[in-house]
Amino acid sequence: MPLNFNQLYYFWLVCKSGSVSQAAQRLSLTSQAITSQIRALENRFNGKLFKRQGRGIEPTELGKIVFRYCEKMFALSQEMLEILDSHQDQYLSFDVGVADALSKPLVSQILQKTQQQNNRIKLRCFESTHELLLEQLSQHQIDMFLSDCPVDSAQQEGIYSIKLGESPLSFFALSPNIERPFPYCLEDNPMLLPSAKTALGRKLQSWINIKGLHIQVIGEFDDAALMKAFALSQNAILVLPSICRKERENLVEIGQTKEISESYYAIFVERVIQHPAVKAICSEDFSDLFCLQDLSN
Repeated sequence: MPLNFNQLYYFWLVCKSGSVSQAAQRLSLTSQAITSQIRALENRFNGKLFKRQGRGIEPTELGKIVFRYCEKMFALSQEMLEILDSHQDQYLSFDVGVADALSKPLVSQILQKTQQQNNRIKLRCFESTHELLLEQLSQHQIDMFLSDCPVDSAQQEGIYSIKLGESPLSFFALSPNIERPFPYCLEDNPMLLPSAKTALGRKLQSWINIKGLHIQVIGEFDDAALMKAFALSQNAILVLPSICRKERENLVEIGQTKEISESYYAIFVERVIQHPAVKAICSEDFSDLFCLQDLSN
């Protein structure tokens, strides 16, 4: 006897919504109709799919197994619809997230590869934290995102990351006090750091501690662009990837360290037919972009 996919969808939506009544609202059906369909599905599987938990319900062990398969089935159906819709449109939308800690000029150069290889692609960028972008990716709200740290594929099933490159770090200020050699001169100037929530922020704080430096940190920022603007107004030290020549403007480079670096990762979901823009970025060789040979220019 074949499966009734409507019944599976009702069951899946109850799991996602947390209750029969909320699922019924989303489907514009009565709670009795949803309950009836789930009972029919339980008869098909010869077991209960839900159990009482306080005032609510939660999946049984059998329900959890069915739910995991439903997650894959309905994610695949959504992927199919997106692919079919994109073939009918004049432009192919590419929804990409960018972790707010990353250097935006560098991200821009990475994303330009999609336009160079396919002029049908319409780019739509969203900036947020790594955690929120990961959640959006798992819910198929974006096609890919760029971040400064990878994902653990063993913990995040179906989600993968590819390292695009990395850059050593340089320290800049508008008019710094440089009376001592680097890195000790950092103690003589106020400094801004990336947030401890970011991979770079954690690396920098660890490096400062290892060096035994006593830094006057006057601010921590999630957003790299905002941190730069604040550094210019306060004449504070900020950290940039050494390869970001366009971001230097009138800034004075105080020093550079290769002991820590900022990494760039493309994070995406496994799909039967992968988005051409995701394929373009993941297959591109960015070694020239992350090369330090032209830093003097």
